[in-house]
Amino acid sequence: MTSPRPRGTLLILNGPNLNLLGTREPGIYGTASLADVERLTTAAAEAAGFDATCLQSNHEGVLLDAIHAARGTAAGIIINAGAYTHTSVALRDALAAVELPAVEVHISNVHLREEFRHHSYLSAVCTAVIVGAGIHGYELAVNFFDKTLA
Repeated sequence: MTSPRPRGTLLILNGPNLNLLGTREPGIYGTASLADVERLTTAAAEAAGFDATCLQSNHEGVLLDAIHAARGTAAGIIINAGAYTHTSVALRDALAAVELPAVEVHISNVHLREEFRHHSYLSAVCTAVIVGAGIHGYELAVNFFDKTLA
């Protein structure tokens, strides 16, 4: 018996400082590591019939290149751009240009934090935004794709 064909690949992007999850401000971000996030998200993606590709970078250009490379190859993008959410027109433009459905994820509720975190350059070009659900926001993003992608 052959396995069902994957529904495509979900690109899971994590931006600056997310490599420090588990040790960085655990009162805000919790104690789960980036490896935990990637395991959780990959398992959810596989359960929904997707492949998953995970990438974390502290460099904006690396994230831009990954978004560009996803055009025509990925089914969707899950992105936690970290601080770039609030500063990067370039990431916003890349997400718009590749014309893929994208879900913006934030572990903390950015609306309960500093004023500068209340604005996202990415939200207007994302299909959905998930904030404040902890690392389970990534699972919710996969579930969103499970329900909305053919």
